[in-house]
Amino acid sequence: MSINKYEVFLKVVELGSLTKAAEVLGFTQSGISHTISSLESEFGFSLLVRNRSGVKLTINGEQVLQPIREILKWNEQLKQTVADIHGLEIGTITIGTFTSVSVHWLPGMIKQFQIEYPHIEFKLLEGSYLEIEQWIEGGVIDCGFISLPTREKFEIFPLKKDRMLGIVSLEHPLSREPFLSLAQMADEDFIVQKAGSDYDIRRVLDKAGIKPKIKFSAGDDYAIMAMVEKGLGISILPELVLKRQNHHITALELEDRSFRSLGIAVNSMKYASPATKRFLKHVQSWLELNP
Repeated sequence: MSINKYEVFLKVVELGSLTKAAEVLGFTQSGISHTISSLESEFGFSLLVRNRSGVKLTINGEQVLQPIREILKWNEQLKQTVADIHGLEIGTITIGTFTSVSVHWLPGMIKQFQIEYPHIEFKLLEGSYLEIEQWIEGGVIDCGFISLPTREKFEIFPLKKDRMLGIVSLEHPLSREPFLSLAQMADEDFIVQKAGSDYDIRRVLDKAGIKPKIKFSAGDDYAIMAMVEKGLGISILPELVLKRQNHHITALELEDRSFRSLGIAVNSMKYASPATKRFLKHVQSWLELNP
């Protein structure tokens, strides 16, 4: 069975469309359709249900999805190991990440890494903390940035303690306070991150025994800042998120200082690819030089 067919199948599943997969892979739609049909003939059952909105996995397709991911993962590791023996660092690293890391860390990390390893490619998948944990566990990504604590089964490399700060609009009376007390927050309309991304805020609130008046939830940190700027409520965000932002808001130290602990995790270092192992070491050394 062809590895190429597996790669096409995964791309169709990822994008939910034969047309989009054809565009990304540089194939015709009929070529993609023929590849999927060929794979279905080899397996002896249908993998995808096609409809007007795109495609979705059949029950049988769901059962073979994870084994196919594992085959491609091991194939990538084999290629990198062979290349490593020859002294050629090649391969692809798929990383799970979230907004603040994507904006403030990864560009510098990747740029510096590629000076030494210019032939290694990167794929970035942005998601919530929960999604990244699920991607690591399911083998969708090679490694992922996470907020600690996380699942015990992962191998984790702690990276940085990131201060949590309260944010209010410039016109808000609290903007003139020296710090934001948790008691004051309880009386304000509050904007929280969407479920799966709100671990850090929830830890701060739970620690203080505060149940805020949640007015809105948003999936993007910058959307939260924009809503705070317009006076729709207050919130708490990590300091890394607030770096170099252009919103007219005030960031305040919390009365009870709180931090989120950032790390990077893999399912198993034993089975991590050579390129992934190199990148994990690079991440830690880069942060030592760029605290």
